[in-house]
Amino acid sequence: MNKLRHASLAGAAITVMVLTAACGGGGSSAKDDYGKAAAGSSSTAGDGYGQAGSGSGGYGSGGSAANAGAKNAPAQQLAVREAPGIGSVVADSKGWTLYRFDKDTAEPPASRCDGDCAKAWPPVPAGDASTAMGLDAELGEVERADGTRQLTLAGWPVYRYAKDTAPGDTKGQGVGGTWNAFAPDGKKAGGKAGEEPGKGADKGADKGKEAGKGKEAEEVAGVSVKAEPTLGKILVDGQGRTLYRFDKDSAWPMKFACNDACLDTWKPARPVEKSAVQGVPEKLITTVTRPDGTKQLAVDCWPVYWFTGDKKAGDIEGQGKQGVWFAVDDQGKKVTTPKG
Repeated sequence: MNKLRHASLAGAAITVMVLTAACGGGGSSAKDDYGKAAAGSSSTAGDGYGQAGSGSGGYGSGGSAANAGAKNAPAQQLAVREAPGIGSVVADSKGWTLYRFDKDTAEPPASRCDGDCAKAWPPVPAGDASTAMGLDAELGEVERADGTRQLTLAGWPVYRYAKDTAPGDTKGQGVGGTWNAFAPDGKKAGGKAGEEPGKGADKGADKGKEAGKGKEAEEVAGVSVKAEPTLGKILVDGQGRTLYRFDKDSAWPMKFACNDACLDTWKPARPVEKSAVQGVPEKLITTVTRPDGTKQLAVDCWPVYWFTGDKKAGDIEGQGKQGVWFAVDDQGKKVTTPKG
């Protein structure tokens, strides 16, 4: 069993709610939106989510208070278990899957999941932790910005995922392309051997790999204007999907009100390069950072989404949904009435 090693790095954690310079200014007021599900509410009625189907609301039904306690407890003895479709992953003594964040660093250990991010991804407290046979990574700890100490594995800060509703769940695997369960050696579960982002000079190289992977995905990334018969000129993404904004979000100050269950129905649009923008003033197209650290396309500093209820390119089923979701025109304004 490994003993904890200390890595005091007060102030190393930083808030992930940051914007590009074009959308700078306001701070987030979205803490309550993350808190709803954490408090155990799985209802989305009246929240303006406008679900296309039944969805998988909130963090699970019933017993969420107990689950919240389990996700903030020390890990105790870590163990290795097999996860379908992923392979060997690390879990705590209760069977909850443990995760790592690509935007953190292991050398030196530092957490960059703070504030609202830490509500979605509860940091595992340091102390009362040990390893079992089959786990080949050193335990340690890092001091977070708030002064608390977080468990590390192979130098990486350790988290649980709030949407894992039962021990053995791996719903956090691959979220945002930056969250992964731990493999027994401290690397990312389900990844290729030797891929280890976020360590010193290698971090920049890894970002390059991330930006360049998936040629097909790059080919469909974009923003353009479509002449819609009833709404006029509206913005669509590279796949022709209508882009929407949410009235409960805010650009000034920045606020993300579509979180948790809302994201099962309204998917954050991918950021794009300026070269992939057609028919829209480039100054309107920016990138914002969500509370979980993922990037999202913004138009005139408003986060934009596509709707899972739109089944084919050009559909506008999300328009006016619950009176809070609206298409966006070629000047970055919401479209509230049909053309003419």
